[in-house]
Amino acid sequence: MMRFGMAGTLAASVLSACSSGSSGPPTLTWYINPDNGAQATLAKQCSDASQGHYKITTNILPNDASQQRQQLVTRLAAKDSSIDLMSLDPVFVSEFAEAGFLADVPQQYQSEFTKDIVKSAVQASTWKGKLVAAPFWANTQLLWYRKSLAKSAGLDMSKSVTWEQIINAAAKAHKTVGVQANLYEGYTVWINALIASAGGEIVKNPGAIAKDLQLGLDTPAGIQAAKIIQNVVRKGVGGPSLSTNQESQSLTLFEKAPTSGFLVNWPYTWAQLAADKVPFRDNDVGWTFYPESVAGKQSRPPFGGIEIGVGKFTKHDSAAFEAVNCLRNAEHQTQYMVDSGNPSANTTSYADPRIKKAFPMASLIQQSLQRAAPRPQTQYYGDLSTALQESFSPPNSVTSSTPKQAQGFIMQVLKGEKLL
Repeated sequence: MMRFGMAGTLAASVLSACSSGSSGPPTLTWYINPDNGAQATLAKQCSDASQGHYKITTNILPNDASQQRQQLVTRLAAKDSSIDLMSLDPVFVSEFAEAGFLADVPQQYQSEFTKDIVKSAVQASTWKGKLVAAPFWANTQLLWYRKSLAKSAGLDMSKSVTWEQIINAAAKAHKTVGVQANLYEGYTVWINALIASAGGEIVKNPGAIAKDLQLGLDTPAGIQAAKIIQNVVRKGVGGPSLSTNQESQSLTLFEKAPTSGFLVNWPYTWAQLAADKVPFRDNDVGWTFYPESVAGKQSRPPFGGIEIGVGKFTKHDSAAFEAVNCLRNAEHQTQYMVDSGNPSANTTSYADPRIKKAFPMASLIQQSLQRAAPRPQTQYYGDLSTALQESFSPPNSVTSSTPKQAQGFIMQVLKGEKLL
């Protein structure tokens, strides 16, 4: 048995050496987030288009973003050279860049990766003033609503509306406002958007070390965010399972005709309403900009999506960046939006007839992406987000003093004085 095992290992080594020899094109491994196969399609198209310069294979990461991060961090900390390309949730870009896990973007691609790209996606791909990843697709939340309810409430949805207006309208009509307030990342998304829309920011000095980090929770903007969460709870419009609502649960709440009112959620909502055969989708569902936290102050909706980074320890950095340039070009971003339903980060995509057909609200998505506020950019994002969620949970415990308490708790966690 021992001799057979050694022989097998030797044979495998020989085969591996032959397959990765200099005579053939390098095989690039792209670690991707799960989708419907659209990224794998792009990988094949770019491999074919390279005319022998490289071949891209895909390796699917876990569905959960934190598990994606953990798998990549574990490999990169061990200087794993097999990670050539990786699809990164925007909130992890800062951490990976600070840890030295991302290869430097060559000068020749700096302007190419940002040309025609929405502002929020460029910001999310930048760390300490330096582009460290390539925007691939972007995401933002819209306000979805029942037209009949808005009309009966006297709301002019062609103009900006506030959280106070939609909460009051829903309460008066005994309808719901779908939000995400479970103890998970989506709650951070909501809190951050509320604060940003009130003119604030959770982290004031991105890049600072833990002891010097300046937080903006204990501020008028943070208190206004807490008041909005309090109002959702007090008026009883968050539904019976507010504290456990994620994207899917809040969408289900919106789909239930007897209580359906308003919803903040991502653009996939439109296609999902069709898939779920919601009867009022085509004649009574409207969409508009994310609600204002403060009347007259333009809202800053959530930003999400994926950036593509090149692994610092790849043995094929030149080919890897050539591949990234292909994967995220304007045509492929448009194709990916059509195939996957995930919005393009490239502004030119939104004039494409295929996009306009699939997304009647395409123009609104593009405008919202330009307004969108990325979540806090810090190398300590994971701990900060978890501590923030814990501080604001459950939502019915939120008071005007919660932002101050959260700020103190987060700093204690980052300094190692308290554990999550």
